[in-house]
Amino acid sequence: MCGIFGCILASGVPPGCLASIANDSLTALQHRGTESSGLVGTSGKDNDHFDMVRGKGLVRDVFNEDVLKSTFNESIAILGHNRYSTAGMKDAINCVQPFVVHAVVGRVAIAHNGELVNVASKRSEILKRGVGLSTDTDSELIAQIISKAIADHVRSDNSELGDISKELETVMEEVDISYSLLVMTYDRIYAIRDRYGNRPLCIGTLRPGANALKNAQNGSGQSAPFGYIVASESCALPSFAKFDREVRPGEIVEITRTGIKERYRSARLPTPAFCIFEYVYFARSDSLFEGQQVHRVRRECGMRLAKEAHIDADIVSTVPDSATAASHGYAQKSGIPYEDVLYRNSYVGRSFIQPNTELRQSSITKKFGVLTQNVSGKRVVLVDDSIVRGNTMGIIVRLLKQHGAKEVHIRVASPPIVHPCFMGINIPDTKDLIAVNKSLEDIAAEFGADSVQYLSVQGLKESVQRGIEASKYPQVGHCMACLTGEYPVDPYDF
Repeated sequence: MCGIFGCILASGVPPGCLASIANDSLTALQHRGTESSGLVGTSGKDNDHFDMVRGKGLVRDVFNEDVLKSTFNESIAILGHNRYSTAGMKDAINCVQPFVVHAVVGRVAIAHNGELVNVASKRSEILKRGVGLSTDTDSELIAQIISKAIADHVRSDNSELGDISKELETVMEEVDISYSLLVMTYDRIYAIRDRYGNRPLCIGTLRPGANALKNAQNGSGQSAPFGYIVASESCALPSFAKFDREVRPGEIVEITRTGIKERYRSARLPTPAFCIFEYVYFARSDSLFEGQQVHRVRRECGMRLAKEAHIDADIVSTVPDSATAASHGYAQKSGIPYEDVLYRNSYVGRSFIQPNTELRQSSITKKFGVLTQNVSGKRVVLVDDSIVRGNTMGIIVRLLKQHGAKEVHIRVASPPIVHPCFMGINIPDTKDLIAVNKSLEDIAAEFGADSVQYLSVQGLKESVQRGIEASKYPQVGHCMACLTGEYPVDPYDF
């Protein structure tokens, strides 16, 4: 779920503005990871020197304006990362990305989103080659695999020093799933998405406003690009950026100061397996995937849920914020009026991405206050986007009933999660999943709710696929392994 970001200035554009863009973009991706944040920059002149600021905590905790300006004032390219850990030592400072490795072509920086299914076999392979690993993160492992590929490749093709596209082709073909990667050498950035397209990645072009960079004009009198940007989600693109497209599954895109070009597309492309949980929970609602806005999908899920799991009630409400669109869809389709019942403290982070149960439960009581006048004496339909462990919903139901709610009916805008994830989401072993081996009545009783109903798998699938234009996306597929047990690759084969 990590957030990754990269940006490079166009030819002729002087350095000095990247630090501000990077800070804003990483802040826009804060919902994807709150444990640590990091930036690595290059001046484009020295293949053995990167400037770097990394630390534990939120973006605002790690960076300040003076540090950013002084560190990255000469940078023409920059790489960033927000960490949400599923593998590795959560508290170790050496787990903070981007990772930087010394390779035969100079330093290489890597930012990774995802989790390798075959991490055990790849780790053993690297260790047997005599390469030491300082963490147990698969992101460091990817960095070493790339470094190994560079060392193994006979550079007889007269390629430029910073060009490692051939080596990255080798890495893509031997590392299956799951990763979106940004790899930076001293003068370019590569954007890479695994062959299944499991994790998101998009590209945009930075264009100046009317009064910015007045001399950056092309022959037609239009503002020329002054940079190129790549990020996990389109919400991280600045307002003056143009969203170009998503990186395609199995594609390596090279971004230099002269533009963007595809360097490689794997010939072995399986059915895509884009993580459907990006639509359900992870992504920001204004982000674009597969040609549609996440908000539209969530609203559609709520409307489908109202058809599948109607209940007589006085009001519909939400567990803010990722379920808000679904709750409005439920209210619209059911004809039951919408009312806010919970106030969300925006200074408390997302509970799902807290690293342990105690912190998740603690954050719930800090995060929400109850709007008593909207709740008292009411039968409430409370719409949530998903329920994984279920250790926070009971707290919310108790809060509502303590403030006078007559009934609380839980409606979940995604299906029950009954299988673990091995590809980058902190969905634990099945013993920790509340929907495993429990009836809806059992779950309702555990929450203290009057009823619980989920959206069907088919309902979620149709809600997502309805807005995808077949002409632009002829091959569509989504990973729903946590819901169905059907994995893109067999995780038990490795």
